[in-house]
Amino acid sequence: MLVMSISRVNLQKKFLSKRIIKVVTGLSNLNINNILNKVKAAEITGATYVDIAANPELVSLMKSVVSVPICVSSINPRDLYQCILAGADIVEIGNFDVFYPKNIILSTKQIIKIVKEITVLLKDTNICVTIPHYLLLEKQKKLAEDLRNIGVNYIQTEGFGTKHNLLNQENSLIFKDINRSSAALSSSYALSSYINLPVISASGINNLSAPIAISYGAYGIAIGSVLNNLSSICEISNYILEIIVSITYHDNYRLSKTNLKKQKLKSLIFNAQVSMH
Repeated sequence: MLVMSISRVNLQKKFLSKRIIKVVTGLSNLNINNILNKVKAAEITGATYVDIAANPELVSLMKSVVSVPICVSSINPRDLYQCILAGADIVEIGNFDVFYPKNIILSTKQIIKIVKEITVLLKDTNICVTIPHYLLLEKQKKLAEDLRNIGVNYIQTEGFGTKHNLLNQENSLIFKDINRSSAALSSSYALSSYINLPVISASGINNLSAPIAISYGAYGIAIGSVLNNLSSICEISNYILEIIVSITYHDNYRLSKTNLKKQKLKSLIFNAQVSMH
């Protein structure tokens, strides 16, 4: 339990930076070579943590070869518990999108029931919950508030609809890239503005939309599907670095604007003082 507590504290410190990058290997992906490439790339580039399938053997293997914190996602308390015993650092109640093709939609009551079971079972563990995008924004806010009161550490957005159904296949690549993440971005803004709880912007996030998510108040972003067409550690690492650069550029731009405002304010004060004399 001591190791888990230290890991939890370290992760919470990283979340305070509000520049979280989560690399998702695929929550039903059990291809070891593919997972290793993504996890190694995440470690090399300094990504905050990785999200892998909720499989205890896979968790043990990854913990033996990399030092980057590991998250597992499921709605099964037993699976999550077994993964924590295997060394996982974060659990996420999510991966709802696997049910959508089967027309299975979890209600907020069902989600809260699952979360309560897991918080009792895993009292000293970082817990993240995905907020389903099929809920109206007001209901998303209410669910987020309920989850915070239960003791959830982080929440994550979801944008299944716009990620898979582009409005017009003839639109530009820039439009498509932003459109893929528009649902996640809108939820990120609404939730970040409403509740004091770290929000991870996920679903269709890429190097164009990542800085937008941060500017909307998200503590960080999750990338997964955008990496699926990249095969080597080098390619994956380069893309993660592009994300880091895009977020850093946003920081520098915001800082330069703040400094410019301060300089203008100082100039106005100085001119006012001169005119008084």
